[in-house]
Amino acid sequence: MVDEPLRVRKIRDGTVIDHIPAGLALIVLQILGITGREKNVIAMVMNVDSRKLGKKDILKIEGKELKPEEVNKVALVAPTATINIVKDYAVVKKFRVSIPDEIKGIINCPNPTCITRREKIEPRFRVINRNPLKLQCDYCGTYINREEIIKQLIE
Repeated sequence: MVDEPLRVRKIRDGTVIDHIPAGLALIVLQILGITGREKNVIAMVMNVDSRKLGKKDILKIEGKELKPEEVNKVALVAPTATINIVKDYAVVKKFRVSIPDEIKGIINCPNPTCITRREKIEPRFRVINRNPLKLQCDYCGTYINREEIIKQLIE
């Protein structure tokens, strides 16, 4: 038996998320709120060989262009990801995700006594470290790591 490369067809219009760390594609779908019940055609390839990462996942989502907030969520979970916007089968925009210096309104402070938990104040975090990811609440100083962020985003 000859090993042949796995082929996934091109998408007409939508988003390709490439260079997702291996095993995280399902989490990326969850944080984007994609359940499979939408009308979008979704292709997912997991644990494929990658020169950069060793192994990686790839998502192709037809009929959806990610909003900036969604791109920021992807960056928090998969900081090595690249986003390709596809129109009429051609890549019209390609970029790497990047974790912004400040995260607003995407996650909540885990500190139950933080003012953002008691009043209508948008949670805001500063990036203390990108690898491993560590954020700090601007209001109470509580730290949060990637695992805690992922847990919040998929709940």
